Amino acid sequence: MEAAKKHFFSDMGVMLGRSMRHITRSMDTIITVTIMPIAFMLLFVYVFGGAIQTGTENYVNYLLPGILLIAVASGISYTAFRLFTDVQRGIFERFHSMPISRSTLLWGHVLTSLVSNAISVVVIILVALIMGFRSSAGLLPWLAVAGILMLFTLALTWVAAIAGLSAKSVDGASAFSYPLIFLPFISSAFVPTESMPSVVRAFAENQPVTAIVEAIRALLSDQPVGNDIWVALAWCVGILLVAYFFAMKVYKKRV
Repeated sequence: MEAAKKHFFSDMGVMLGRSMRHITRSMDTIITVTIMPIAFMLLFVYVFGGAIQTGTENYVNYLLPGILLIAVASGISYTAFRLFTDVQRGIFERFHSMPISRSTLLWGHVLTSLVSNAISVVVIILVALIMGFRSSAGLLPWLAVAGILMLFTLALTWVAAIAGLSAKSVDGASAFSYPLIFLPFISSAFVPTESMPSVVRAFAENQPVTAIVEAIRALLSDQPVGNDIWVALAWCVGILLVAYFFAMKVYKKRV
């Protein structure tokens, strides 16, 4: 046990490498978490963008925060899928028969989600720059954006862990992500909420994605963030803590 604790970080590094190799060998994962969000961005900017009134001259600047959140929501569905696969194949039992820390397998999946989503976010931002995205923000606002996206990814990853560890079928393991991917469409990610019917607008303005999108958009344009950043952080931290508690509970029950 002492040896396992001593090598916790090296064991976790091995698990991270294992999961990352699975991602690089999965064309479906790469297409879903990177190519699809870029396709959405191209579609909305070059097909629908001319008909959408946002009050800004550069629609890709307005659109980018929502596209980044869609990419993260798409990416965490594979965390649930890979966890489900490991449970079904008895991978947990095999690793736990070795002298390694029991939680490193789960943390390996969580870190893989953080790293892979960070890579897809960087790729999407680079494509957005080619499409005309420009930001007047300095280093601190960019670091704040990175922090919000990391918290958002962690929060959804622990939600995915619950689904992956408790699902009875592969469809059940990944289906939970569909509402998460759909949430940005009912927010201020693509159009201002003022243009929505009253009931839809009330939902859009009070769900977590709108506060996160508004906070990131204000930071990237170097504008006052107001209360949106605190609301966004409260949503991310709240979801993270609740999801972590239940994910660990399910994990201990399964192993």
